[in-house]
Amino acid sequence: MKLETYPDREMLMIDLAQHLAGELENALFSNDKVSLAVPGGTTPGPVFDALCAASLDWARVQVMLSDERWVPESSERSNTRLIKERLLQNRAADAEFVPFFRQGVAAEDAMSEVGISLEAALPLSVLLLGMGADMHTASLFPGAAELDEALSTDAPIMAIHPEGQETRVTLTAKVLAAALSTHVLITGDEKREALERAQMLDAHHAPIKTVLTNATVHWAP
Repeated sequence: MKLETYPDREMLMIDLAQHLAGELENALFSNDKVSLAVPGGTTPGPVFDALCAASLDWARVQVMLSDERWVPESSERSNTRLIKERLLQNRAADAEFVPFFRQGVAAEDAMSEVGISLEAALPLSVLLLGMGADMHTASLFPGAAELDEALSTDAPIMAIHPEGQETRVTLTAKVLAAALSTHVLITGDEKREALERAQMLDAHHAPIKTVLTNATVHWAP
């Protein structure tokens, strides 16, 4: 694991966006298409605002989420909605978005189709993840009943995480771990302390551990 620290969050977001743009550009030199997986939530929004202006051949970039709530794009809970509002703008509007959600289909019935739609984009060229204070990443949560399957080396591409009235779907650990370049974005002392704990635990207690070995973690207070 490589840890990059920044004096403030604004500098972190700008620098991280430059890192991601540079890696995508390098990947495009040797590949017809490249893939970028990103988290939902509000924290990476400023990264997306900067990244979408990067001068790249975005038409050759496939963008997907690391995980998503099984809700339509019209929902305020939709990560897809956030990505389209913050990342797939400006120059990045030319990127190909690879959706997970299927209207009118239960998550359990759609996973095979979604997995097939992702196969051509794997391994991920560039992966950006977040981490919760509980050391979860994507929708891989410590203690979850389905975590063992999602962490398995023979897991499918996608897994399901039931959460109250909502269902989450997530890329599995083997897909995340196979990314060619991985970045983790965290802010605040609580998550910095969680990161330190995660390094001492296994992936069942700290799912973020599945990607830390080859990841660059970007942190600001």
